Amino acid sequence: MPKLKTRSAAKKRLQVKKTGKVKHGKAYGKHLFTHGKTPAQKRRNRGTGHLRDMDAKKVIKEMFPYGAN
Repeated sequence: MPKLKTRSAAKKRLQVKKTGKVKHGKAYGKHLFTHGKTPAQKRRNRGTGHLRDMDAKKVIKEMFPYGAN
């Protein structure tokens, strides 16, 4: 049986933690000042987030065949 490949795009955008959670960068955070965003939107887009358990399970199964990166 040949080795399975990890999806390169997922490797660049997602990180599987030891707890099984999947860490990701938040959407719409780039180019904050190119068009109007409210202060609340700017605040919410800071930092990173975690996928919900259901989505994390799918991502790990389909994109990371051997679990963590």
